[in-house]
Amino acid sequence: MRILWVKADKLLPVENGGNIRTYHVLRYLSARHELTFYSYYGGMPDPDYERDLQQQLPGAVAVSTGKRELAGAARGLDYLAHLSAEPPYAVSRFAHAPVQKQLQTWFRERRFDVAVCDFLDAAVNFPGSLGIPSVLFQHNVESEIWRRHAATAGNPAKNMMYRMEFRKMLRYERAAVSKFQHVIAVSENDRSLMTRWVDGDRVTVVPTGVDLAQYQPDPAASDANASAPLITFVGAMDWEPNVDGVEYFCSEVWPQIKAEVPQARFRIVGRNPDRRVQKWASNSADTNDDGSIEVTGRVPSIVEHLRQSAVVVVPLRIGGGTRLKIYEAMATGKAVVSTTVGAEGLDVHHGRDIILADDPRSFGQAVIMLFRDRELRRRYEKAAVATAARYDWPAIGERFSEVLQWVAEKKSPAVRTIPARLAEKKA
Repeated sequence: MRILWVKADKLLPVENGGNIRTYHVLRYLSARHELTFYSYYGGMPDPDYERDLQQQLPGAVAVSTGKRELAGAARGLDYLAHLSAEPPYAVSRFAHAPVQKQLQTWFRERRFDVAVCDFLDAAVNFPGSLGIPSVLFQHNVESEIWRRHAATAGNPAKNMMYRMEFRKMLRYERAAVSKFQHVIAVSENDRSLMTRWVDGDRVTVVPTGVDLAQYQPDPAASDANASAPLITFVGAMDWEPNVDGVEYFCSEVWPQIKAEVPQARFRIVGRNPDRRVQKWASNSADTNDDGSIEVTGRVPSIVEHLRQSAVVVVPLRIGGGTRLKIYEAMATGKAVVSTTVGAEGLDVHHGRDIILADDPRSFGQAVIMLFRDRELRRRYEKAAVATAARYDWPAIGERFSEVLQWVAEKKSPAVRTIPARLAEKKA
């Protein structure tokens, strides 16, 4: 099968959840099919990236658009300049005429059996008429993320902006989902949202996986840190849902934990920490904390930080899709406390392999309970490992391949989601 996979922004280094998901599926497909990965990215040409991409995915095509990445006031002015545009800003900024021309040529020549649009932001460059069977890979339902931003924003100006972008994104996303022959979602919740717009047989769930070769329990580390009350949060710290989650945890949950477990420590692990995250660090001038909150920034190994943890928290209030960080923590043998939104779409079970808590008091008490009851924590750790073991990436890659084959042959996938028994068999 000849597959064209189109993605905006760089794939490497593989750091955020979307790139991790894409990378593992691509690696599986490239070993079994004729795959062309088309990566277009902003800024000046990056020979190191293009070389590394060729090594990881032979035959990949990487193109620099030359667009400068905007930040701060420049980003705000650019947003205002696009205010009257119909497409949402989060999508329109990825439009690029040479990329559109290249895709039009490939589609006209019918060089591929199936094309994959990775994330909604790449859809802006796809041809209006899809002559090749095409799949939209929806890591999130983007309009739902914007809806949740609007629901939680306290600042009136931000609230107005989020509501406007939500309305734009909803129109754009509905049209894109209707345009593609098939859509791959990562959770049943996302599928249910999109089947409001298209027939259910056009949306298939291929869930999130985990690299079980990398994320494994370390009994020695678990024993050494059994009594150390270290809480860890992992995620890209320039992504708004993560920033909001950290602010929520530090301001509303952390004080009660510290009051009952004074020796507790909280470690925030992830690249590019926003200033709203950095302010919680114990060495920040904005805090009078006692040294118990650490902001690491980018780290060489997330696994090691997970292994040092007693509890991993996912206090998200905004987001869509699924969080790879939960399966990674579980595979490493860690007890996880999450909000319902944080664990949305994952095959996890409150009270068995995870604790779900949606208000500050119950969230804090769950963490405190796990600190104080070591046997209870071990039961959650054991159950977590068993759950994660069903979702090794090869099983997920095979399911993705099956869906692409069905779409290429213009058949309707017979199964809408990967059953647990299949994941168990492939793991």
